[in-house]
Amino acid sequence: MKLIRYGAAGKEKTGVIINDIKYDTSAFGEDYNEQFFENDGLSRLKQFLADNEGKLKQVADGERLGSPVARPSKIVCIGLNYKDHAEETGAALPPEPIIFMKSTTALVGPNDAITIPKDSVKTDWEVELAVVIGKKASYVEEADALDYVAGYCLHNDVSEREFQIERGGTWDKGKGCDTFAPVGPFLATPDEIADVHNLRLWLTVNGQKMQDGSTSNLIFNIPYLIAYTSRFMTLLPGDIISTGTPAGVGLGFKPPVYLKPGDVVELGIDGLGTSRQELEAYVKN
Repeated sequence: MKLIRYGAAGKEKTGVIINDIKYDTSAFGEDYNEQFFENDGLSRLKQFLADNEGKLKQVADGERLGSPVARPSKIVCIGLNYKDHAEETGAALPPEPIIFMKSTTALVGPNDAITIPKDSVKTDWEVELAVVIGKKASYVEEADALDYVAGYCLHNDVSEREFQIERGGTWDKGKGCDTFAPVGPFLATPDEIADVHNLRLWLTVNGQKMQDGSTSNLIFNIPYLIAYTSRFMTLLPGDIISTGTPAGVGLGFKPPVYLKPGDVVELGIDGLGTSRQELEAYVKN
């Protein structure tokens, strides 16, 4: 299945994509949140779709898409998880996964604007594969880790490098700004993805290719990341683990290249769709 949430920000309705057509599933009566995943929501939604085949209303073209997962309890990110990205930033390869957090208030839809924070001079991009947890996970064994996956999403791990690196720590300062976590367009359940460790991921800025990598080059693979992260925190249903970015971020260019108002970022992952974000300057509300 491919799950979507659509409509005005904060008032999203649920839906699915079937044969490239979006359908409303509001009648199912649940948002795609922690309770949904915790209570076998995917199986129940599948039965709902079977029971209502041919009866669902199509979602109108042009409807805004929200994050396919309602605000999770946490967004856990893995740093420097592609060898080429570590090399371009001048960092040593990590002996263990680097974990940092993005604030849940950073979460936005896949095509929402990215706001460059007040006083920012180094806002950067990172295309990433996001893993959505399907059931409570604590001290998970690596061999069992994929049993805890509800699905996968496209994620732009937007980063402000001055805040992240030059403002006295931690990385979280440059990762959790508002709009810094565009997720979607949809959540694909594992059966939709033939090999999660062989997916092409790419990103362009104003039409120029910046990132072009593959999840085959992950330093720490998906089962290892789930098992490892679950040693340090309980992962709840709907939580997101974002698994790192390949080479081609703005920080890695010589001289570095950063985003400015009016820039357009587009990104995609095989089987997980594409997204598009326009950059806008911060304006006090």
